Amino acid sequence: MDKLASIALNSLVVLLALAGGFYQLYLKSLLSTFGYFPDRRIQPTGNENCKAIPELQACEKLVIHQPTGLVYLACSTPDSRAHWIPTVNQLNATGASNKDYVAVYNPSTSHVTRLATPDFNNGRGLSLHGMDVVASASDPDIIFIYLVNHRVPIGDKSAKEVGADSVIEIFQTTVGGRALEHIKTVEDPIIIAPNDVIGSADGESFYFTNDHGSRVGFSRHFELLGQKHSSVGYCHIESGCKYALSKTHSSNGIASAPNGTLYVGDCISGGITILEKQVDDTLVVTDSIKTEYVLDNLAVDADGQLWAAAIPKVVLAVKHMRNPKSPSPSAAYRISINTGVNAFYGEKYRVEKAFEDNGSLMSGITSAGYDSERKILFMHGIASPHMVVCSA
Repeated sequence: MDKLASIALNSLVVLLALAGGFYQLYLKSLLSTFGYFPDRRIQPTGNENCKAIPELQACEKLVIHQPTGLVYLACSTPDSRAHWIPTVNQLNATGASNKDYVAVYNPSTSHVTRLATPDFNNGRGLSLHGMDVVASASDPDIIFIYLVNHRVPIGDKSAKEVGADSVIEIFQTTVGGRALEHIKTVEDPIIIAPNDVIGSADGESFYFTNDHGSRVGFSRHFELLGQKHSSVGYCHIESGCKYALSKTHSSNGIASAPNGTLYVGDCISGGITILEKQVDDTLVVTDSIKTEYVLDNLAVDADGQLWAAAIPKVVLAVKHMRNPKSPSPSAAYRISINTGVNAFYGEKYRVEKAFEDNGSLMSGITSAGYDSERKILFMHGIASPHMVVCSA
């Protein structure tokens, strides 16, 4: 009996040591990034010269068309978001919207235009998430719009059993146009749990992030333990899809710089991975950037600075997505090459908090874009009650 007690005690000591090591090496940092510790205080920053645009609700992603300053947004309703956000396992298909829409906001006039959408998929409509807006390389008046469409599945099995039937839609419109023309619905086994997308200037190819390695199931939670089950995919409408980079960690927002460099945000660790395209359209990791908050969508402004929508309090953000009336603090980072004296000591990137709010103004941020020519910051969120526009 004494021998068994000794073995049990030694096993307990080993388990406690392993648990303590896991906490110190991983869990403590994770909890800090998630904003669990009480010393994480919201510091109001850059939220003085701002206004709300209530005509625009629940827009997960926004993209600035730099030549005109027009802002394109992928929008829904807060009520439907409370039921249907596949990325966070909200899979109540009876409450899902299939009437989401792309909106255009003109900051000069504050006018909002909802782009008319044809019935391109037998009434299944749009349930929008990530988006990209790209001017055509052959005609700058033509714009390609790439959309993540989380369709409700059809068939005998429920969404909670099989997840969303997610695809990437490609549309075309014109600058100042009022309607979308459907080009292609891209379906592929590689498109598992798409979150965000960046498209090409010919309307034929795109990169996208899978934020999980499966559409449903317990394995989706393994990312919280550091497992790398997400990915970045590449698709061409003629040659199909493939993994551009597999075994990434919680890949969320994706953005492209003018020189072709890609940035992918981590929605758990708060990091940004910098990627370089290869001739075969795969990607290799060249660098990374660390931030203190969980990140969502990314954008690159006309000056080459990277902007990231940041979530100070993850628990409140999750509560907000389930109940959009519940406020969730929001922040936005500006990231640039460090040209200061700290660069000599290895701080290659300058990470600045350009905006922070307790949720009373900007609640539940998922997207931030900065018009560096006109000095305007635009922010919105997947279940937010309005867009926020701030003058710098």
